[in-house]
Amino acid sequence: MIKRAFAYVTRKKLKSLVILFVVLVMTALSLVSLSIKDATDKASKETYSSITNSFMIEINRRVNQGTPRGSGNVRGIDIKKITTSKDIVDHVKRINIVADLDNYDIIETSRTLSNLSADRAKKFKRSVMMTGVNNSEKETKFVSGAYKLISGRHIKNGDKNKILMHKDLAAKNNLKIGDKIKLKSNIYDADNEKGANETVEVEIIGLFDGHNKSGVTYSQELYENTLVSDIDTAVKLYGHTEETAVYQDASFFVKGDKNIDQVLRDIKKLDINWQKYNLIKSSSNFPALQKSISGIYGIADQLFIGSLIFAGVIVALLLFLWMNARRREIAILLAVGISKAKIFSQFLFELVFITIPAFIGSYFLAGGIGKAVGNNILKNVTSGITKQMMKESSSIGMGGGAEVDGFNKTLTSLDVSVNGKLFVYAVIFMLVVLCISLLIASINILRKEPKELLSDDNWFKWLNRL
Repeated sequence: MIKRAFAYVTRKKLKSLVILFVVLVMTALSLVSLSIKDATDKASKETYSSITNSFMIEINRRVNQGTPRGSGNVRGIDIKKITTSKDIVDHVKRINIVADLDNYDIIETSRTLSNLSADRAKKFKRSVMMTGVNNSEKETKFVSGAYKLISGRHIKNGDKNKILMHKDLAAKNNLKIGDKIKLKSNIYDADNEKGANETVEVEIIGLFDGHNKSGVTYSQELYENTLVSDIDTAVKLYGHTEETAVYQDASFFVKGDKNIDQVLRDIKKLDINWQKYNLIKSSSNFPALQKSISGIYGIADQLFIGSLIFAGVIVALLLFLWMNARRREIAILLAVGISKAKIFSQFLFELVFITIPAFIGSYFLAGGIGKAVGNNILKNVTSGITKQMMKESSSIGMGGGAEVDGFNKTLTSLDVSVNGKLFVYAVIFMLVVLCISLLIASINILRKEPKELLSDDNWFKWLNRL
């Protein structure tokens, strides 16, 4: 039986090679799809690791328009109430202000200069956007990847008179870590409602990098003209204290063993005017990321299922034609007393002899094309999503700052690799498909008696002569 199977496969080289090629390519594609799903799963877990177990409080703009400039006006007392929950392990509160550099220049582009009127130049010529936080490492813009610390250290809870500066702004003004500069209140800032006119000396403790991915209108929207400071510094420039200030928003980090949805339900029971606020799971602040992950999963699933179906249909068709051409051989084997089970087993061995080199070849083929296919899928998925999300972010007025980059954050790379576990899965799935295809192709013939097969064989020969 095994000898007959091997002899037939080696004798019918062309037919064997055709099936081998189909199985090789389809197995490789199914293996690539599994590898892409595995890489996407790893990348998504790594990306989400710092954001999924947290939530954010921000203003409900349907009923709460925020500050005069449109920033958030989350009350410090409400943030403090949430931090008292036993489920909260850490939090980051954030305040956005406009401040002026004392005797230092900001960065301009040709576009921002074209929008710099005489009045705006008078009021905001040296103005920067400043984000005051109690922990910059967990601040949204650093978590999203919009900003990246390149030297020095992050702002920590308890810091005073400390800032992080963009490396390009530092370079323009010949500043470095350890240097001290003076910041002044901007009296024209709409959010400076107290008319504060303070000056605070701060120390540069870190430099960060990051560049706008979308166009900006004014120089203050440029990442290069952004400072990250401690809370104390930011509120001083508005004439407030940490207790009296209002905040842009705040993020809260939940114990790892807690269900975040349950935590949110418990938090909403606190004595807070929830009509003014929204509680949002931080992962929901990355819609483009979610869409890119699900989009890649979807294409990988389609590729996997499509390869199995295509392989099944093509191989079944080839085997059907193969079987019909072997009616006389099958009739003779039945006539000499060989059972149908043994004949079917022979067919199985023939398929095994063909598929073994196909499976081995698919492993190396998938390894060679996997990364290229994965990156191509990633590029196609994310490019479409980015365009869509950019339109959405513009429609809700997110501007060109770092917030929009968090909103538009997608997977940026896939480390597609073929491993033994995925190879075994692909082989098992393909073997099931091939066995079903063989059964479908042979069951009708094996049900017949030798006389019927010989009669059918003569009919097929006559049909072929026509």
